[in-house]
Amino acid sequence: MARFEGKVALVTGGASGIGLATVEGLAAEGGVVVIADVQDDKGQQVAERLSGQGRKVSYKHLDVSSEAEWEKVIGEVVAEHGALHILVNNAGIGDNEAIEVTSKETYDRVIAITQTSVFLGHKAASAALKASGNGAVVNTSSMFGIVGGFGTSPAYHAAKGAVRLLTKSTALAWAKEGVRVNSIHPGFVDTPILGETDRKMLADITPMGRIARPEELAAGILFLASDDASFMTGAELVIDGGYTAG
Repeated sequence: MARFEGKVALVTGGASGIGLATVEGLAAEGGVVVIADVQDDKGQQVAERLSGQGRKVSYKHLDVSSEAEWEKVIGEVVAEHGALHILVNNAGIGDNEAIEVTSKETYDRVIAITQTSVFLGHKAASAALKASGNGAVVNTSSMFGIVGGFGTSPAYHAAKGAVRLLTKSTALAWAKEGVRVNSIHPGFVDTPILGETDRKMLADITPMGRIARPEELAAGILFLASDDASFMTGAELVIDGGYTAG
């Protein structure tokens, strides 16, 4: 199966977790994939490992909160590969405190990396995606962009909720310009963003009784990025083991 043959993709946060699984999936299906991250050692190692397997993968440093870096990286991708067809805005960080004790510095940092980054990505990549004639953007939101979770992590919830609606707004703006824009909403996933969180507790409160593997989320991202989802834009794909069904 080679759904991404001839396609160039950029994946932010691609050095680990859901982003890494997405990079592996895109590359396995023939895509030219650029990993964008601030984890330079990890990103380079992933690119070298996959290139050694015959995949077309490279790495670029990208601070997703920087407009200048976004413009630089997008320009380099187009110059080096001739196009950009797929953008996966996956980079993000979280917070875990109550709103009463969350500092403005924490709030601003989470918003910058998890929310503003998506705006900057849309803006910087807009011309290249439209020029491709068949562009696709997938934004990683969260089930906590839909529901309030535990009543903590105010910055993360605010950021992911904003990603959900920015996705819809951009989808409408680009609906007749050859670019689809959709969001994916993971539940609890076994990735580094969970930190020291009790994974058994998270599994116990998930209706399916377990947390997800990164590959299960990547499968959804690949679907939305592919022509299999050719009539989908402004949609939200929830992959949460049933958490938001109750």
